[in-house]
Amino acid sequence: MNHRFTRLAETSRIPVRLVIDGHTVEALVGDTLMVALLNNVRHLRESEFDDGKRAGFCLMGACQDCWVWTADGERLRACTTVVGEGMHIVTRQPEATWPNLA
Repeated sequence: MNHRFTRLAETSRIPVRLVIDGHTVEALVGDTLMVALLNNVRHLRESEFDDGKRAGFCLMGACQDCWVWTADGERLRACTTVVGEGMHIVTRQPEATWPNLA
């Protein structure tokens, strides 16, 4: 697969396994979710406005471009969230469920 990022240094850090969109991938201790995604998936997420792929914008947590979600629906900024062993990340926004108040 042709990735956006290629790791050139710091390859001796401890590997961390996580699941992205149902696929087990490896990152290294200290990597952010953005690094893990761009090293393994080639994009961060699908655009909610069209069929385009998003790859981050500001890279420092100031914009709204790198949101991803846990399998439980928690929203995370990929550029500032450090990977953790066993994380389950989805790159498509989970469907919102609204309470039935009727």
